[in-house]
Amino acid sequence: MTYESNRRVAQRYGDHVTWEDALALAQRLPGVEESTSYGTPAIKVRDKLMARLRSEAEGGLVVMCGADEKAALLASGDPAFSTTPHYDGHGSIIVDLERVDPEHLAELLADAWRAKAPKRRVAEFDAR
Repeated sequence: MTYESNRRVAQRYGDHVTWEDALALAQRLPGVEESTSYGTPAIKVRDKLMARLRSEAEGGLVVMCGADEKAALLASGDPAFSTTPHYDGHGSIIVDLERVDPEHLAELLADAWRAKAPKRRVAEFDAR
């Protein structure tokens, strides 16, 4: 996805992103499917978890990411990103869908897809 296509996506969502919006953003990438993980809705590519909706009581969308990216997001001070002790040492970040910029979420989901999708599929996507 290009910066310009992400900007168009961001303009669609208004005040906040819903689960359905996050799923639509992810499904723009090849092979992405809706699934479940720990009994909650999830986004996967080839059965590999990219993101999952936490329970209503917990709140947020857990998005897979690298340790460096997680550290940078937490250090940014952006209230859309957090973690809990449960996710310490794990490559994932909790995203507050009511606070996250849709464009930023699209980028995080694309990064998660790149990390989880087959390398050949990523190369084919990049070649388009």
